[in-house]
Amino acid sequence: MGKKNDYEDEEMTVELELDDGSLVNCAVITILTVASKDYIVLLPLNEDGTNEDGEVWFYRYSENPEDPNEEPVLDYIEDDGEYERVAEAFDEYLDSCEFDEVVDE
Repeated sequence: MGKKNDYEDEEMTVELELDDGSLVNCAVITILTVASKDYIVLLPLNEDGTNEDGEVWFYRYSENPEDPNEEPVLDYIEDDGEYERVAEAFDEYLDSCEFDEVVDE
């Protein structure tokens, strides 16, 4: 019997291994496309599944189009300009979310 994803019913989460080998569980906030590249926005969670400081992490995101079941690849964004563009796109995403909430009320 295959193992089913534990969090299919909840929000999507990923487990990231940091440089020091520790694992951090992160909530997936969104995937943004900036300049034809995909980026994933992650919210690092502490042991009880919350985030105190609101800090988010941006990574380059790529899936293997040949094999959709393969784990997506996350890469650090080392270029400051690229990071800034992603951060700006995320700000716009947040603005649009807040706008949607206002419209819904």
